[in-house]
Amino acid sequence: MLVVRAIQERDLDALLTMATQVGGGMTTLKPDRQMLGKRVEVACASFAETIPPEQRDYLFVMEDTGNGRLVGVCAIKAAVGLTEPFYNYRIGTLVHSSTELNVFSRMDTLYLSNDLTGCAELCSLFLHPDYRSGSNGKLLSKSRFLFIAQFPHLFSTRLIAEMRGFQQADGTSPFWDHLGQHFFRMDFDRADELSALGKKSFIAELMPRHPLYVAYLPQEAQDVIGVVHVDTAPARRLLEQEGMYYEGYVDIFDAGPVLQARVSELRSMRESTLVTVDAAAPADSDPLLLVASTSLQDFRVVAAQADVSQQRVTLSGHSRTLLGCAVGDPVRTMSLNPSRK
Repeated sequence: MLVVRAIQERDLDALLTMATQVGGGMTTLKPDRQMLGKRVEVACASFAETIPPEQRDYLFVMEDTGNGRLVGVCAIKAAVGLTEPFYNYRIGTLVHSSTELNVFSRMDTLYLSNDLTGCAELCSLFLHPDYRSGSNGKLLSKSRFLFIAQFPHLFSTRLIAEMRGFQQADGTSPFWDHLGQHFFRMDFDRADELSALGKKSFIAELMPRHPLYVAYLPQEAQDVIGVVHVDTAPARRLLEQEGMYYEGYVDIFDAGPVLQARVSELRSMRESTLVTVDAAAPADSDPLLLVASTSLQDFRVVAAQADVSQQRVTLSGHSRTLLGCAVGDPVRTMSLNPSRK
C-alpha cells in the first residue's frame, strides 16, 4: 500500500535516485546531492518547526510500504521570492489606435514580473513511471491540499504552481530558443541549472525590463506560451480540480503556465472534514477517500476505502497503522475526486 509522508533524513539517497529520472525543466528537483541534502535538511527543520514559517519547505515522499521503495515526491514551499528574486512573465495587453487611419489593434506583451513574491508554491511533483496508474497520482498531488487544509495558518493567502512548459521530443524549448537564448547566450539546460542552484541574479541582469511584443516572436514560440509539457498535462488537470487556474503568468524560460488560487477557495478548505477514527471496519462498498493524519511532524496521507458518518470514519487496521493513528484519534478526510455539480 502507498503512503505519502513527511520526508526524513534517511530518504536522501532515494530522493537523489528519483531526481535522476525527472529530466530537464524541473528546477526544484535536480540530481545534485549537495543541493538535495540542504533541501532535506530544511524540510526536516520545517516539519520540526525550528525555522520561521516563511522559510519552510515541506517535502513529502510517497513510499510503497510493500517493498520500502520511495516512488514519488512532492512539496510545498511556504513563500517564494523573499530571500531570492522570483520572476515570471505576466501576459499583458497594449492597445494601439488611430482614429484618422481607422486602425485599432491589441497586442499581447510579456512583462518581467515579481508579482507572485510571497505566495506559497506547490512544486517538485514527480511519480515514478512504474506507479503512474490508478489513483496513485491523485494521492501524491492532492495530499498537499490536505496538509494546507490542516495547517492553513502556515501559509499566505495565495497559492501558485509553476507548470513545466512545452518541450520538443529532443528536450529543446521553442520559447527559449526564440527568446531567452538571445539574451542569455546559453542553452536551455544551462540556464535551468543555474536557476535551480539559486544563481538567479543573472535573470535581472540580462533580461529586458521593457515589455516584449508576443507578435515579434516566431509562430513556433507563440504557440507554446502557456502550454504544459506532455508529461505535465495530468498534473495540471489534478490541480485545476482542486480550484487552481491559469491567470496569465508564465515561466520566463519555457513559458509554462503558472496556476494560482486563493487558499481560502481551495476544494480542500471547503470540503475536507476533521473526523474521529471509528472502531468499525470499512465495507467493500465504501468509497475511496483521502485520509490524512493531523500531526505536523509526521504528516501522512493514504487513499483508503472508508465511510464518513456523524463525524466518524471507518478505517482498516492497515490504514490506521500507515497513518500512525488509533481508534478515537482525529484525521482529516476528503473525497478523492470533486463532486460533479
